[in-house]
Amino acid sequence: MGRFFIAGEDDIRKGRTSDIYFFRTLEILEKEGKDRARVYGEFAAPNLPQDWGWGVFAGLEEAVRLLEGHEVALWAAPEGTVFTPRTPRGIPVPIMAIEGPYGEFGVYETPVLGFLCQASGIATRAGRVRKAAGDRRVISFGIRRMHPALAPMIERSVYVGGLDAITTPLGSELLGKEPVGTMPHALTIILGGPREAFTAMHKHLRRDVPRIALVDTYWDEKAETLVALEAIPELAGVRLDTPSSRRGSLANIVREVRWELDTRGYRKVKIYVSGGLDEYKIPELVEAGAEGFGIGTSLSNAPSVDFAFDIVEVEGKPAAKRGKFGGRKDPRRCDACLTIEIDVETCPRCGAPTRPLFRKWLSKGKLVEDLPSADAIREYALQQLAKVALSA
Repeated sequence: MGRFFIAGEDDIRKGRTSDIYFFRTLEILEKEGKDRARVYGEFAAPNLPQDWGWGVFAGLEEAVRLLEGHEVALWAAPEGTVFTPRTPRGIPVPIMAIEGPYGEFGVYETPVLGFLCQASGIATRAGRVRKAAGDRRVISFGIRRMHPALAPMIERSVYVGGLDAITTPLGSELLGKEPVGTMPHALTIILGGPREAFTAMHKHLRRDVPRIALVDTYWDEKAETLVALEAIPELAGVRLDTPSSRRGSLANIVREVRWELDTRGYRKVKIYVSGGLDEYKIPELVEAGAEGFGIGTSLSNAPSVDFAFDIVEVEGKPAAKRGKFGGRKDPRRCDACLTIEIDVETCPRCGAPTRPLFRKWLSKGKLVEDLPSADAIREYALQQLAKVALSA
């Protein structure tokens, strides 16, 4: 049997997924006797995609695990930090910084950026979806749109960004959460129709699994909803995944189904919606009566946050390429309004005290602070998301 086209952890640790020019650079530096030059560098994203006003920082734990054991010091904002790309003065916000002999970490620039860029993009989209959905339940449906090797990273990123649930056994194992799911169209098609599928689902599913019926396979959504009410006495919800070619106004379909449920006394049966949704489409569905969402492609295919790594100090002296701000910086954040500025003890926007944005995670390659759990990161992100606007 052939292998999948994926890199293993050992490949990443050995630098086999790094750009070749870093190896060539180290070879030159070794011959010049400069591979142990002590450098200080910063990771920042001066601009965010799609005019996002803020991002959710993710991917730190993998970066720490990769650099652990190397002779480096690493500082970073806690994972789950909601950050702006620039300070009020227009200076790019450093989100992470590293110091040590360049030969200890130079070849890892590629994978570290990969960890941060993609995870932060997905976590940010999740945070934006969370803001749009309010307190309504949101489930990640996005893993089928990306390479399966990335499924654990995607599910962790959406969870720490604020979503409620994920769907795979592996993701649930890593996060310590029960995977969730409703039913696929395949069940209705193979069993011959909605009534047969709903009856079988109710008969055979574990009693503790909520009965949520997918009601758009063959008939009108209202008609299949009524069948589900007859077939499943303990119906918890219905899911609309109406194809775009049949959709018209999805919000109006939600209103119609909600009306049919309410007029029959089934006010506790919830309506879940999936299929091509993002933070821009959710608000009108919330207004129409949707109480839960399955979000797929817009999460897993979220644009990357383009973090870049730049050396800003060599052997204790400021040094940076053109267009960058040389010298190490002390980013500080106001907990009241989340403003980040460099080297200030008072927030320039609201006047509240600031505190250091960075925490030190590695010293000489050794972990000096416990990495938080996914639950703790998610709670931290949610606390900050309450303070920002979706349009910011």
